Amino acid sequence: MKKLGLSILTLAGAMALGSANAAQVIKIASMSPLTGSSSDLGLQIRNATEMAIKEQKAAFLKMGFDLQFVAYDDQADPTTGTANARRIAADNSILAMVGTLNSGVVIPSSEVLAPAHVAIVSPANTNPKVTDRALSNMNRICARDDSQGPAGADFLIDTVKVKKVYVLNDKTPYGQGLADAAEARLKSKGVTISFSEGTDEKSDFSSIITKIKQAKPDAIYFGGLYGQVGPFAKQLREAGVAIPVMGGDGYDSPDLLSLAGAGAKDIYFTTVAPPLEAVPAAKAVAARYKAAYKKDMAGFGIMGYDSANVVLAGVMSAIKANGGKLPTRVQVETAVRKTNLTSGTLTGAIDFNSVGDRTTAKMFIIQVKNAGSKLDFSTAGTVNVKVAKQ
Repeated sequence: MKKLGLSILTLAGAMALGSANAAQVIKIASMSPLTGSSSDLGLQIRNATEMAIKEQKAAFLKMGFDLQFVAYDDQADPTTGTANARRIAADNSILAMVGTLNSGVVIPSSEVLAPAHVAIVSPANTNPKVTDRALSNMNRICARDDSQGPAGADFLIDTVKVKKVYVLNDKTPYGQGLADAAEARLKSKGVTISFSEGTDEKSDFSSIITKIKQAKPDAIYFGGLYGQVGPFAKQLREAGVAIPVMGGDGYDSPDLLSLAGAGAKDIYFTTVAPPLEAVPAAKAVAARYKAAYKKDMAGFGIMGYDSANVVLAGVMSAIKANGGKLPTRVQVETAVRKTNLTSGTLTGAIDFNSVGDRTTAKMFIIQVKNAGSKLDFSTAGTVNVKVAKQ
């Protein structure tokens, strides 16, 4: 009995010592579409965030923190994203989030997370409203639609030499914001808008294509995602319409090529996410990504990786400012907004203005064209985008 009592005391002592020495858990979340038609892009964000966290796990452990990753699938749906945001806000161990892919998801989700001071760094949300609301928790490292839309319009004017353009959007905040910005730039430079409309059609575009053939535009600007634009382009080409189709970074997926088939030729898009060949610093990271996930790293993977490292730098800074102790969400939120990374990122220096926009970003013009015996993406130009300090 005496021996058993000592054993229990020894075990209890060991458990107490283990508890005292246990690393405190810090969770970083990601939120993006992991299922559905946009999942190829969403998985890039999810996987790159996870990889960045794994790479810094040892550094956090030395400081006494167990860095963990938790991924949420928003299905590109605002309702699902908002429900995820409530779960994130309720888990006090989650200090920050990387995401989302869709502006229509992050706008309501960030409003749920704002009172809980969960810092967000977005790799992909381009709608101006994302940061124009001046939420203290919302930041993005990508350019805005009011830069992306005009960049696409300028390419159509200066390179394609258009005089008349047919404008479409997918009726989402992302697609409509992009199309509206492009349309405004086209009009300001004297281009005729033959028609401008929104559509949520996903499979049968025959009625729209009939109107396009009657209007005879020089090009089409379609603010939407590859899951919708791919079938549209396929049917457009099958109907004998070969004019360029221009859009935004929602086209940036290899699935665009499989969905559009031969119809993908002469699709152009602006992207805030850089092509891998345009980012020499990403070469080693991309190799690790492919080894881990058996897929090539693409633009939103690069942006997701940088977003995650901005979050991790902010959390690390907040820990140091708090004397090595677990920081509050407010402290992390403040540290992330004060980000001033001049090295260690794939896409160059990152800092934010007062509303969370990256002060300097690049935008790329991508063209689908023949590459040997198949169609593939090719970089057609680069535009530097500076956001005014506020």
